Amino acid sequence: METEVTSLENLSIEGEKGTFFTPHVNFNAETGVCVLEGESYLEDTWEFYEKLLNWLKTYAKTEKPIVVELKLTYFNTSSSKGILDLLKYLKSVEEEGREVTVNWYHPEDDEDNIEEAEDFREDTGLDIQLIAY
Repeated sequence: METEVTSLENLSIEGEKGTFFTPHVNFNAETGVCVLEGESYLEDTWEFYEKLLNWLKTYAKTEKPIVVELKLTYFNTSSSKGILDLLKYLKSVEEEGREVTVNWYHPEDDEDNIEEAEDFREDTGLDIQLIAY
């Protein structure tokens, strides 16, 4: 039995900087473009990334293409685990024959950021596109 998604809302979280850093989130329910940008150093990382993962799982039921735009300048180890969980889920969606695009934007000279993206690519098997800015 197919699940029909009738009322998926956009997911928008305003980024915050302070003791902890919350990335800006804009997941668009109409276009399937999901942007995560800024810094990710959170007090409750699991709760934050679980919310993003649940949104993606609901959106995936629409069977429309998903485009993820990662524009993270910094993320800590626990955020890295949350990002990896998102990417692994996207790989499973791709393996079901669905169209998934992941673009990783990085400062041109940030070798650590590039290395992180390459590690995610290797760990998930996703074809993550590296885009310098």
